[in-house]
Amino acid sequence: MTDTDASVSAVAEYPLPDNGWADLDNRVVVCVSGPGTDKFLQGQFSQNLDEVIPEYSPRAAAATPKGRAYCLTRMVRSGDDILMDFPAELADDIISHLRKYLMLFRGTTMEVVQETKIIGILGDGLAETLAGKPLDSLKEPGDACTLPDGILVKTQSTAEGTPRFEFWHTEEGEAALPASARMSAADWQASEIAAGVASLTTATQESFVPQMLNWQHVGGVHFKKGCYTGQEVIARMHFLGQLKKSLFRFRIEQSEDLPTPGTALFAGERSVGEVVNAIKYRDGSVELLAVVRHDAAENALHPEGLSQVTLEPMPLPYPVPEREKSAQSDT
Repeated sequence: MTDTDASVSAVAEYPLPDNGWADLDNRVVVCVSGPGTDKFLQGQFSQNLDEVIPEYSPRAAAATPKGRAYCLTRMVRSGDDILMDFPAELADDIISHLRKYLMLFRGTTMEVVQETKIIGILGDGLAETLAGKPLDSLKEPGDACTLPDGILVKTQSTAEGTPRFEFWHTEEGEAALPASARMSAADWQASEIAAGVASLTTATQESFVPQMLNWQHVGGVHFKKGCYTGQEVIARMHFLGQLKKSLFRFRIEQSEDLPTPGTALFAGERSVGEVVNAIKYRDGSVELLAVVRHDAAENALHPEGLSQVTLEPMPLPYPVPEREKSAQSDT
């Protein structure tokens, strides 16, 4: 398989820096505005719009009627508008799909915002430099604060404890961050994997229910909100304890090949999972996120076509209690 996303196929530093920032040029920011903004988004996404406020910018998912995620995003309140980010390779498809529903909300629009950029930040120090003050209000993932030139959001820390932030830079000009601390988008992608935060690609879009991607554990699914497209499947899987596979993090000590999104994982000759994201480090190692059956996760696993490669389990920064409750049958 080939990977069309340069940020994933690029090489990350090893070990990852614990202090740095990167322009996330592989994301497209859209703005939904108008009188039907909240009602439109409430009917399509897994997040409760009443809780998307200037101080809280949670993740969300949009799914097909069968509950399969075609969009993973974050929602940021900007005045009366909502900002969201889409992967560049999927943005046109997501926007086209959502506009079919948007037509029902007269006077409400969804447009790409070229001037808004997202910057990924590792480490409390750089985030405090940007904010010009201590980050006492940013304690949990999703906590946000408004700055003169944008919105700073705390995101999931890595399993190794490195704090992470996103700065949604809404004004023209450069953000007040030192050039000496600049890192690559590949480093940020590696930190996403280390934080257990999945992203979709053309190979994995509509492949998974959000819970299979641990989206509920990074604040992306609100199980008490009203109806939205795919909600019945998503809620049933949650309340009836039907989740039989979820997102795992693995490491390959050395590999010339990078398993790309959509690559099958095998236990012996049995297909038991699928790669979601992967990154290669400069020392030749690889880390990846994969959706794997709970009843196979403790077996020796290898990517399709790489039977000589062994996947070493790695920790996530959050618990996944569903793994303890799942039965020995597929979803």
